[in-house]
Amino acid sequence: MSGLKDKVMIITGAAGNLGRAVAACVQAQGARMVLVERSVEHLKAAYGELKGPDQHWLAGDVDMTDPKAVNAMAAEAHKRFGRLDGLVNTVGGFRGGKPVHESDLAEWDFMYDVNVRTALNACRAVIPYMLSAQRGRIINVASRNAFQGSPNYAAYSAAKTAVLRLTESLAGELKTRGINVNCIVPGTIDTPQNRESMPKADFSTWVAPEDIAHVIAFLLSDEARSVTGAAVPVYGRS
Repeated sequence: MSGLKDKVMIITGAAGNLGRAVAACVQAQGARMVLVERSVEHLKAAYGELKGPDQHWLAGDVDMTDPKAVNAMAAEAHKRFGRLDGLVNTVGGFRGGKPVHESDLAEWDFMYDVNVRTALNACRAVIPYMLSAQRGRIINVASRNAFQGSPNYAAYSAAKTAVLRLTESLAGELKTRGINVNCIVPGTIDTPQNRESMPKADFSTWVAPEDIAHVIAFLLSDEARSVTGAAVPVYGRS
């Protein structure tokens, strides 16, 4: 497949499980990539054997909660490649375990920063370039908890709901400007970390990162030109 050939895709959280899966999928379709991560060492470890390094940029040491750092990354990416066709925000985090009245407000701040502020900063940084080109694709990642809160996970649920509302608002603002904004809503992702934290779960019902990546690649493609403002559930068998 070559549906993304020569297009430039920014992938945040690129050294994570989902980020690596998305990178592998879009690279296989011919995309050039800006791989963004807080730690350049994690990027090097994940992409040390990346083919065609002149077609990609390992953008390490980027604090996604810092708008200045994110703006600088987007400006450098556009300078290097002359275009920014897609943004996939895979940065996120999960914490929980306490009822609302016992939870620390710092936990709420953390959930907002890692899930909402990171996506917001990235969107704000790339949209001006996409507006100039009158084209672009933005994919955010929410969670099943965005649709219904769970006991003891209110901060996480609220943050992921905010990601969904951000997606819908951006889609409405940009739909006449050639920019599509959509949101992936995964179930439990089959990662080593989730298996370790839930050893008694039925892993066969979880969704593989690679399966989510294929859905994201479709939403980045021209075939999805009429899809915007969608929250696409990718639950696996759970």
